[in-house]
Amino acid sequence: MGRASDDSDADDPRSAIRRARESARLARIFGEALPETTRDERVHDPEDQGSSEAWLRSQVPPHHG
Repeated sequence: MGRASDDSDADDPRSAIRRARESARLARIFGEALPETTRDERVHDPEDQGSSEAWLRSQVPPHHG
C-alpha cells in the first residue's frame, strides 16, 4: 500500500541526503531563489549606470536635453 507518513522519512538519513541532493540540483539549475538583501536594503547610488533612471537619461537625444 502507500507510505505511512512523511514523519518516518524525517529521521531517515537517506531521505535527508536525497533532499540535500535535490536542493543542490535545483540551486544549480535555477540559481539562488532569493537574494540575500532586498532592494530597499541596498545602498542606492543615483549615478549607478545600472539604474533605469540612468538608462533613460542616456537615451535622450542631445537636442531634447
